[in-house]
Amino acid sequence: MKVNCFKCQFFKVTWDPQTPRACSAYGFKTKQIPSVVVKQSSGVDCLKFVPKVESGRM
Repeated sequence: MKVNCFKCQFFKVTWDPQTPRACSAYGFKTKQIPSVVVKQSSGVDCLKFVPKVESGRM
């Protein structure tokens, strides 16, 4: 399964232009998509993915 960080509750956007994306589950900031960094570093797909809860707002 390919992990989509944009749909994960742990994905954050930072104000730092050098590291604009972050993963609060793993505790790091990066320029790349966090799931790509996890895969490159560990060789395993992200195991901490949790889908965002839809708010149902209009």
